[in-house]
Amino acid sequence: MALYSDKVMDHFLQPRNVGTIENADGVGEVGNAKCGDIMKMYLKIDDDIITDVKFETFGCASAIASSSMATELIKGQKVDDALKLTNAAVAEALDGLPPHKMHCSVLAEEAIQAALEDYKSKAATD
Repeated sequence: MALYSDKVMDHFLQPRNVGTIENADGVGEVGNAKCGDIMKMYLKIDDDIITDVKFETFGCASAIASSSMATELIKGQKVDDALKLTNAAVAEALDGLPPHKMHCSVLAEEAIQAALEDYKSKAATD
């Protein structure tokens, strides 16, 4: 059996939503010191809907694929629905990750949570 599913390889080799968003409504950055992966998520939110999402990830194939898939899963979602995204949902959407790479899906979940928390804190001060 291959280490990575076809979906992981597809999102690694052709990641969706790579880049930054100028004047993003929410930005979240997380990292894992043990493996060296760093993820940064940018959100554009209009009327409580995530209208655009971009990411920058420094890491392995699983980290890049998890970031890419997570952006696909939350784009077009309401903020409260995006807050419910779990690392297990990211891994499942990728048709699984090797057990020693599950922390990459956790980072994707945490990066989205951090970006949404940033958005909410900015919205509270407006």
